[in-house]
Amino acid sequence: METTPDLQKIRHILVVGAGAMGSQIGLVGALAGYQVTVQDISEKMLAPASEELSLRLDRSVAKGRLERDAADAAMNRMSFTTSLRDAASTADFVIEAAVEKLEIKREIFRELDEYAPAHAVLATNSSTLGSSKVADATGRPDRVCNMHFFNPALVMKCVEVVRHESTSQQTVETAMGLAARLGKAPILINREIPGFVANRLLGALRTEALKLYDGGIASFEDIDTAAKTALNHPMGPFELMDLVGLDVAYLIRQAHHQETGDPADLPHPALAELYEAGHYGRKTGKGWYEYPAGS
Repeated sequence: METTPDLQKIRHILVVGAGAMGSQIGLVGALAGYQVTVQDISEKMLAPASEELSLRLDRSVAKGRLERDAADAAMNRMSFTTSLRDAASTADFVIEAAVEKLEIKREIFRELDEYAPAHAVLATNSSTLGSSKVADATGRPDRVCNMHFFNPALVMKCVEVVRHESTSQQTVETAMGLAARLGKAPILINREIPGFVANRLLGALRTEALKLYDGGIASFEDIDTAAKTALNHPMGPFELMDLVGLDVAYLIRQAHHQETGDPADLPHPALAELYEAGHYGRKTGKGWYEYPAGS
């Protein structure tokens, strides 16, 4: 059986999921010189994803951050499809960035195991679900790991590579090496733990911010101001929730609760109220803050 490819042999990266995270991860790969396919089950997701990436590149060119030729070459290295079978058939490395629902991820990994070459690494971008939850849906658990990017993936440097008990050292080295070649700063997490490292730190801040707000200690605007002016954070916790998506924040808390069974890990009622009202932050124009169309 073929083993995990070394970095020199990785040519084609498949990203499963054309949402904001998946499409940006794909562009990160294309900018680094890889052939990239972004796959999504929804045809309606693909064209807007491609258009948004083109606009981002245009803005980078206009601001002098990127040469026009490099931007065009990156887009030429990208393709978009609804066919997982076709996209996976030549993939050397797969990054799944689908919705944070375990049953969906397990089915994706089952199909990836069937369609992808035997040597391919299958990574999940999940921020909450350890890859052991999907590894046993495949016949290659040694080549399954987490490779967690942060939003916005084009900007944020950190990538958390998380191994589970069966992840091989070669897979870990390949994932860490690929992240570095993508221009990221990977960290290795040697044991699965809900929330991994960065989100556990962020979650502690978010939990305290919600307690302060809910207790009437300060407005969410002033809590954000304190985080930025006293702690030198680039964004306050409420602004960050709006950027990432309140739906994402809500589903992460639900996943944590399913993992631990601790009622304290359930989404905060104030967050749940916004989620249930369909206010997800920037993506819907309203979350903690309101956002004018096109902002």
